[in-house]
Amino acid sequence: MYKATIAITLRPSILDPEGKTLQHALTNLGYDEVDQVRMGKQAEVWIDAESEAEARRVATETCEELLANPVTENFDVQIESVPREAAKQGTA
Repeated sequence: MYKATIAITLRPSILDPEGKTLQHALTNLGYDEVDQVRMGKQAEVWIDAESEAEARRVATETCEELLANPVTENFDVQIESVPREAAKQGTA
C-alpha cells in the first residue's frame, strides 16, 4: 500500500489573486521580507499497488484525469509506503 501526497499549484503564468491578497496582508502585518505568495492545494491518495512505480503511475494519471487542471496547474507527486491498516484509517 502506498500513500501519494500530491501538491497542486497554479502555473507561474497564471494570476493568483488569493496569493496576492495574502502577500499584501502579510506585508501589512510587518512581514516585509515576504516577496510573493502562491496558493495551492494538497491531496492524499492511498493506492493499493504492487510497486512504488505503479503507485506513481496511478497517482499521476489521477492528476492528469481529475485532480489537477492541466491547463492552469502543475502537480508534484510524493510516494511513500504505508502499512495497510494505517491506510484504512487514513492516518498514514
